[in-house]
Amino acid sequence: MDLDIIISNSSLRPIYQQISDQIKRQILSGKLEDEEMLPSIRVLARELQISVITVKNAYEELEREGLIESVRGKGFFVATKNKELIREKKISLIEEKMAEVIEECKLLGIGEEEFIEMVKLLYG
Repeated sequence: MDLDIIISNSSLRPIYQQISDQIKRQILSGKLEDEEMLPSIRVLARELQISVITVKNAYEELEREGLIESVRGKGFFVATKNKELIREKKISLIEEKMAEVIEECKLLGIGEEEFIEMVKLLYG
């Protein structure tokens, strides 16, 4: 199983958060399916060439959010999802991305009306 995780050393986000964000996106997009087994903490740490503690922190965050479950003696699995929870998580991801875009617009001096017009053009 390949998780397609890319770690950016130039990112301001901690590595464990970069990992959890990318796994979360793969779960919410359906790339990772219900009950699919994730790589063990050690295997993923070795693949990414990072500390097992960092991967453990990422998995713990995903478990707290209800996206993955640990099964003692077997490993970590994508949690069976509630459709409403998935919708809420996807909306939350969209809001995060939009907040980043709005911040960029403000830095470039793009006003609210111009931004809304851009959204309308792209959405249509």
